[in-house]
Amino acid sequence: MTKSIISIVLIAVSAFLSVKHGWDAFQPSTPEQAKMMANLGITKSVMPFFGVFSIIIGLMLLFPQTFFIGNVLNAITIVLIMALSLRAGDYRMALIEIPFLAMPLIMIWLKYPFKN
Repeated sequence: MTKSIISIVLIAVSAFLSVKHGWDAFQPSTPEQAKMMANLGITKSVMPFFGVFSIIIGLMLLFPQTFFIGNVLNAITIVLIMALSLRAGDYRMALIEIPFLAMPLIMIWLKYPFKN
């Protein structure tokens, strides 16, 4: 029972964050966000693709058929952000991403909670 509750909470948080970050990719960014993306080497023309990809991942987490692959893609995306941060010399951002990397891996271990 506890395992299911933790899994449900993690799914809700992860799906919300994916959809929110995807939606934010289409919105005008603040100067700080623009500077951060420029440091990572991500241009404004690529941002909509990341936004669509992130929204799709968030939706994939909600269905048992795509739950596993959605978590794998989410983890790959986070590792990519960490790698770009390390390449740019921003160790703080890479360290901040560690808990977000743990979320999809823990969800894979806990499995989809509503599947019988």
